[in-house]
Amino acid sequence: MNPKVTNQPLIAPSILSADFARLGEELKKLEESGADWIHIDVMDGHFVPNLTFGPPVIKALRPHSQLPFAVHLMIENPDRWLNDYLQAGADRITVHAEACIHLHRTLTQIRGGGAKVGVSLNPHSPLSMIEEVLEEIDMVLLMSVNPGFGGQRFIERTLNKVTRLRALITERGCDTLIQVDGGVNPDNIASLAQAGANVFVAGSAIFKADSISEAINTLKSNAMTGSF
Repeated sequence: MNPKVTNQPLIAPSILSADFARLGEELKKLEESGADWIHIDVMDGHFVPNLTFGPPVIKALRPHSQLPFAVHLMIENPDRWLNDYLQAGADRITVHAEACIHLHRTLTQIRGGGAKVGVSLNPHSPLSMIEEVLEEIDMVLLMSVNPGFGGQRFIERTLNKVTRLRALITERGCDTLIQVDGGVNPDNIASLAQAGANVFVAGSAIFKADSISEAINTLKSNAMTGSF
């Protein structure tokens, strides 16, 4: 059973924008600053043009934070690696619909391993890709940039996509969370919340700010003003 959807925004800082030489310290700082989840972008250099974290890094980071680890697999053939990420300490695993040949099977494997289930869609991918499994999903992650690198500009059409997804979720009577990832900042988070999103990934907006704590508080406060 999914958690009941509320209007309370959740902030999931992406450690892709953190100081890689001080990741353990960065996690502790995020927890002390009011972050809700830790968002971990896993990239394989094939599905997206970048390489980032793997299971050994996640396992090494796990003792440094009590916050949920939300692992976003931007990789080819994710089924092959699911058990590794589950054993490394992932509390949530999000796979890309575009990378899964048998999406329902993949989601069943994640849930069977004890983690919450997420499915991500790239900016060009239609919502129809997840309609047949929507009731099986704890969270839909809508990419608001083309995946691969941090610091990109937010794609404005994402707002309409969030609105349509929220309407679909309401129509189906689901409790599915909507997460947005890419270019989220204090200026657009209220509009995203008003459209129906309730989980927000932010990297540069948090780690490039003068104060991580103030940045997270500002994002939460601004999101609350627009909560659907």
